[in-house]
Amino acid sequence: MFDPAFWRGMALGASLIMAIGAQNAFVLRQGILRRHVGVVVAVCTICDMVLIAAGVAGMGGLIQAYPRFLTAVTWGGAAFLFWYGLRAWRAAFRGTGALQADGSRVATQGMTWQRALVLVSMLSLLNPHVYLDTVILLGGIGAREAYPGNVWFAGGAMTASALWFITLGYGARLLAPLFSRPRAWQILDGLVGTMMWALGAGLVAQQM
Repeated sequence: MFDPAFWRGMALGASLIMAIGAQNAFVLRQGILRRHVGVVVAVCTICDMVLIAAGVAGMGGLIQAYPRFLTAVTWGGAAFLFWYGLRAWRAAFRGTGALQADGSRVATQGMTWQRALVLVSMLSLLNPHVYLDTVILLGGIGAREAYPGNVWFAGGAMTASALWFITLGYGARLLAPLFSRPRAWQILDGLVGTMMWALGAGLVAQQM
């Protein structure tokens, strides 16, 4: 039987992870393409698990004591989001992509699993909100649970993360018929580019 702390961690973890962001957009895109979904889902889940464990173990206090860490992540994350947004807009303007029946994209260069791993790692870790939300907020709440409640809490949050990324990554293929048309990809790439730039601008504004 699960400890009540498990369900508290799962509920809070789900509420934080389901927010629309750069990481979720990338997972959705790769899921639609059915390319390297396992790698992408695994990296997102492992990163979340490590950060949750670190937060519950007390790393949140350490990050708060060294604000320069978050500043560096913020600027690095903003630069990366602007670059990724530009890449998405370039794909939107070209508008030559579509999905074949096997889920592969026509007239676009395939992404290697190594490149997918690097991109999803950067999207997962070059985001100051992941440290504020996952490490400081979620970890701080979990750290207040008396043992073994803190372990159950972390386990619940990790479970929510794994379930979300698996569902998003592998469930996205249901949208494949829609993306058999180039116009659908243009719209998606345009939305992703806009979101990346908006997120990047938000990070820059925080430093002004």
